[in-house]
Parts: sequence; structure tokens; C-alpha cells
Amino acid sequence: MLSAKSLFQEILDDDESFRLFCSIAAGGEAQGGWENARIAALVPESERHMAPKITRHGADEDKHGRIFNALIRRRGLEPVPVPPETDYTMLLERHGVGLAHSRLRSDEPLAVDDIVVYLAHSRVTEQRASEQMELLLRHFADHPDIGHAVKMISNDEDNHLAYCHEELLRYARAGHGPAIQRTLRECALAEISVYRDVSLAVMSHMGRILRWPTARSTALAAGIHGVHAWERFAGWRRMVSLEMPLRRDALTTASPAA
Repeated sequence: MLSAKSLFQEILDDDESFRLFCSIAAGGEAQGGWENARIAALVPESERHMAPKITRHGADEDKHGRIFNALIRRRGLEPVPVPPETDYTMLLERHGVGLAHSRLRSDEPLAVDDIVVYLAHSRVTEQRASEQMELLLRHFADHPDIGHAVKMISNDEDNHLAYCHEELLRYARAGHGPAIQRTLRECALAEISVYRDVSLAVMSHMGRILRWPTARSTALAAGIHGVHAWERFAGWRRMVSLEMPLRRDALTTASPAA
């Protein structure tokens, strides 16, 4: 029977598919770490109180990248290059989601509007990350090899999502509400298309490695397109709502070491 658990278990059990999966995840987390570090360095003077939280966000992402690479090496393997069509963060940038890397490479301080864009982008992508880790947590929290890593990363992603909600609500109260809602909607609609394309690409690579029959690959692709259709119709709304989180000041406490 085809299920999320059986699919991930198959990927986990094979060395080649496992190291590709972890390499893709590590690459995305490392990129997120770099982006947050640059944003923290370029925060405008009026928003310097945000810098420690943004730095913490980036440090967590870097930690996640190290964790995924450690999982690969624990099996006596090495990370593999990330296929461009599976590079979620790169494709998001190409679709105009978040702050352009060319902007982050400069030394010009960001504006308050840029911080709002960063937070809106993060609110959307952290929703995805939180949901993905929740799925892994549900099925593999007690797994002897990856259980501890899944618990740690899932907790961090929930913290990141809570932080985005809280900060965006603060900026909304300061008068940025219309810009926040507009940016959230644009980011969400772009992200769901990128997520579909990346999912199809990842499943194509996994199918080749694991020698899936055509019927199985076709069924998985149909499922991915089905999820995209639902998200395009209504599911994107879960990515743009804002509510005060139960976890307050989620990024002001010390981050656990990897």
C-alpha cells in the first residue's frame, strides 16, 4: 500500500536515495542559514532589536544542515550535489519570493519594508517546513537513526513559524498590514508551484534510484498534482493567516546544540 510512511521508509532504507534526500535537505537549510545571517547583518538601525532573532533563525538553519550531513556520514557516505531542479530555495528566489540574493550580497542596509518581505517569505516557507517535519515526527520520532534529529528539527521549525506570526502581527499593528497580506499571498501562490515542481523532480530522482515501476511513479506524480490543485484552490490560505502563537518569544531562548 502506498503511504507517506512507506514511501519515506523506502527512501530511508536505501543508501543512495537516503543520501540524496538528506543532501537536498542540507543544501536548503544551509542556504537558509546564509540568507538569515546576511539579513541580520543588514537590518536597518531602527530594527536592530530584530537582529538577534534573525541570527538565531539562521543559526538553527545552519544546525539543521549539519544534522542532515551528519546523518549521511553516519552511514559512511558523502553528500551528493543537489540537482538544480530540486533546489527549493534557488527556485523560490527565481520566482521572486523573498529578498534577492544580489541584494543580500551588497552592504547596503535593508529597509523596514525589506524586513516585512523577509518575514512574510519565512512565514510561508516555515509553514511548509513545519508540516513536513510534523509528518516525519508522526512516523519516525522513535526511529533509532533519525528520531532524535527529527524531534529537534521539528521543534525548531515550530519555533520559527511562531516567531514569524508574532513579528508579522507586530508589524501589522504598526501599519504594515496591507503590505503584509499582499506579500503573503504572492509568496504563498508562488511557493505552492515551486513546491509542486520540486516534489515532482525529487520523486523522479527517487524513482530512478529505487527503480519504481512506471505505474507507481505515475500515481505519485498524480498525487503531487492533486495536492497542488487543492493548494491553488484553497490550501494556500493556511499560509497567509496570522494569529498570536502559543509559543511567545520563541527565538529568544538558547538554541540546543546539534
